[in-house]
Amino acid sequence: MAQSGNHIIAKPSQEHDHGHGKEGHHDLESLRMMGFWIFLITDCILFGTLFATYVVLNGNTAGGPTPAELFEMPGVIAETFILLTSSFTSGLAVLSMNRGDRKGLIRWLLVTVLLGASFIALEVTEFMTLVHEGASISTSAQWSAFYVLVGTHGLHVTIGLVWMIAIMIQLKQHGINSVTRRKVNIISLYWHFLDVIWIFVFTIVYMMGVM
Repeated sequence: MAQSGNHIIAKPSQEHDHGHGKEGHHDLESLRMMGFWIFLITDCILFGTLFATYVVLNGNTAGGPTPAELFEMPGVIAETFILLTSSFTSGLAVLSMNRGDRKGLIRWLLVTVLLGASFIALEVTEFMTLVHEGASISTSAQWSAFYVLVGTHGLHVTIGLVWMIAIMIQLKQHGINSVTRRKVNIISLYWHFLDVIWIFVFTIVYMMGVM
């Protein structure tokens, strides 16, 4: 506190500034988390639209090959198993983070990335096989809807892999703090969301396609 003439100038305490900074940081993290939930809602709308389009166009093969003729279910089941396993490992990563185990967190995120990359590799192989057998995106309305729906999910998985690698780099540099903790929680929720979407893809596209 400083005195100047008849006026007393009070300087804000350092402790008050520090507390206000913490509160502002917490509010910013909460705002970012809310932004992620808004993103998930818009993504649900996107996939809902793609699923509805696929269902409406189902059967419109324009005389071309049908899904029942071309789908190879063992490969699709392998994709499903790999992606669901990656959801489990992402959950183990969060558990490691909650224990403060940075090495365990990075290790499980790495396993999740490897599983996700394997899923994408199988999906690309499937697309190449389908195109080779005469079912490209321009073959018919049904195959156009198929490639857009499944491809959009695959694109989301690819974005998640890049995102996860970036988080691992940040964890390596800065460790577990409020920012990296939020990012790990968000990527884990995002990954579980993609698994749920894939279950719908597996059921509506593949299971109904071969029945």
